[in-house]
Amino acid sequence: MKRHPLFFALIAAMGLAAADPLFAQSTSKQDEIKALKALVNKQQQQLNQQQQDLQSLRDSITKLEGEQNHQQAQIQAQASAPPPPPAPAPAPPTFTSAPGISVAFHGFIDATAFSQTKSFTFGNGQNAEYPVPGSSGSLSGVDVRNTRFMFDLTGAQVAGDWTGGAHLEMDFFGGNNGTSAYSQEQPIPRLRQGYMVLTNPNTGSTIKIGQQWDLMFPLEDLPDSLSHIAFPLGYGAGIIGWRFPGIVWQQDINHGSTGPLWQFDLGAFEGAWNGNTTTDNNYLTPGSAGFRPQVEAKINVAEKGDWMVFAAAHYSEINLAGVGGTQPTPVKRSFTSDAYELGADWTPGSWVLKAVLYTGDGIGQIFGDLSQFGDIKDTGGFGQVGYKFTPNWSANVIYATSKPNENDVVNWLGNGSTGLLKSRQSAANLQYTIGPFAYSLEFIHDILDTTTNGTNRTTTSGNQVSLSAFYKF
Repeated sequence: MKRHPLFFALIAAMGLAAADPLFAQSTSKQDEIKALKALVNKQQQQLNQQQQDLQSLRDSITKLEGEQNHQQAQIQAQASAPPPPPAPAPAPPTFTSAPGISVAFHGFIDATAFSQTKSFTFGNGQNAEYPVPGSSGSLSGVDVRNTRFMFDLTGAQVAGDWTGGAHLEMDFFGGNNGTSAYSQEQPIPRLRQGYMVLTNPNTGSTIKIGQQWDLMFPLEDLPDSLSHIAFPLGYGAGIIGWRFPGIVWQQDINHGSTGPLWQFDLGAFEGAWNGNTTTDNNYLTPGSAGFRPQVEAKINVAEKGDWMVFAAAHYSEINLAGVGGTQPTPVKRSFTSDAYELGADWTPGSWVLKAVLYTGDGIGQIFGDLSQFGDIKDTGGFGQVGYKFTPNWSANVIYATSKPNENDVVNWLGNGSTGLLKSRQSAANLQYTIGPFAYSLEFIHDILDTTTNGTNRTTTSGNQVSLSAFYKF
């Protein structure tokens, strides 16, 4: 193969270069120049980057200065602007009391449409309890007298750890507003309770002074009913107790501990008896009982929301000669009034179980003895079985009875006894509750045994069917 002359010339030049030291030195300097140029380029790039960073910093400073100048301009503008008009004064409260006192107004409205086959004792409609002996003829109507309003005041500072308050409660069983054609629609309010409260939360002590329920009335253990609230089912015919002016001391026994709460109550109430022949409250003829106080005690133990058990006792002295010793004294001049009571309620699951039993002598003034007055022994009570089908629907069956001693009733006949021997009340209701509203259908059947002369015996029965609507606020 022929070789190209240029090929041979290139080979020769390379060999000459390798052999010539001057040529090698020239190549090394070229490499240094290239390295210096690369270093210069790199430093130029770094310098450019630093200049960019410096410009960004200048821009940020300029922006911050602009925002600061804007804020100062706004402040100066606000300072030079006229002041805003004053805010309108708050509207005065619609309900006021003494400084530091909290007031709660609550109660309920209760309307009952009823139909019954007899006239009933204490009244018809919402205060019917047992039939009037010998009454006849059915009647019906709509009753709203259960409607009630209550005021509770709390927060008054007394002394030390004691704080004060009060409770005022009224409904509309005060009687009829005259005898006109429109009186039935204007029931009169009546004072139910009105008492002051002194409380020491550190010791668990409470003192109530004023008109209030006595300790024999099972206030926390009453039959469930929407038609009979002020006059509970079985009241005066299985349930005893009444409201009197008095003083009650309540003491938590195991205050501050966990588990069931034990409470002891001790009360003294105004003495009372039958024979008030005046229409005012001037304390004349009610003194036929000598104004001797009624002393009562109660012990209660409860597991909140689960069960409760209580025991109560009552004692007073009855002197029928009165304060001046001049009142007539039939049968006996004086005797004692005493009573003992046990009660309980239990809510296992969906069930509601309640019961109260009592026995006593001479207790007409606290609605015992079927509201007859004399040294009459009485035994009675009530029981309830209820079931909650759903959170809204429930049903209850109630039975109440009162059985005064027949010999005592006959012995005092015409002198405080009206011949009532035994009452049996059966009731059943179906209730629907939703929020503060409730509705019920209720049936009551009463049987009453009586005598007019001590020898004969008569039985009177009566029924009541009612529909009730209830709103609590």
